[in-house]
Amino acid sequence: MSLHVIPPRSGAAFILRAGQLLKVIDPMGVQVSDLLAFNAADVREVISNGRTFDYEETIALTTGHRLWSNRSNVLLEIVEDSVGQHDFLLTPCSEATFRHFYPDQPVHRGCFGNLAEALAPYGVEPDAIPTAFNLFMNVPVAPDGALQVDPPVSAPGDFIVLRAAMDCVIGLTACSAYASNGGSFKPIHYQLLD
Repeated sequence: MSLHVIPPRSGAAFILRAGQLLKVIDPMGVQVSDLLAFNAADVREVISNGRTFDYEETIALTTGHRLWSNRSNVLLEIVEDSVGQHDFLLTPCSEATFRHFYPDQPVHRGCFGNLAEALAPYGVEPDAIPTAFNLFMNVPVAPDGALQVDPPVSAPGDFIVLRAAMDCVIGLTACSAYASNGGSFKPIHYQLLD
């Protein structure tokens, strides 16, 4: 039950065994964490926003919902969620994101680059990185379909707990994009619970 710290604008990857719980904590509030999950036995099986939206019949994912793979298998189940506001529409931020949205700011490799580096030892290549489940990210969808990125509503200590349905490789970040985090960058904490 040791606490792991992901420093601001960085990422980590690790194995989450079937039945284990992953608790992701926003220790200071208003910080996004991009989450990816792969089948540890075959990383070509990966979290899918499209399958998840289809089978869960919602884009507002929270306690009781499951996160599905591209092969229509459940990877993770949300068992507790103190925030109830997450995004599964937008791709991990990248160097291209920074050039597009923040032309006056230094270019950063973003969550995409951090995930690519952390997941490489598990055989995940950059082109295999899909849309992440963006924990605590606040992306309102207007009636006309327009998207907006607002600061997260997460407060210090808010968290989400997910249970693995199979052995998974997990990628997790402390997001690097300005708009996603209300203009500042903070750590993300996580725990693996049996």
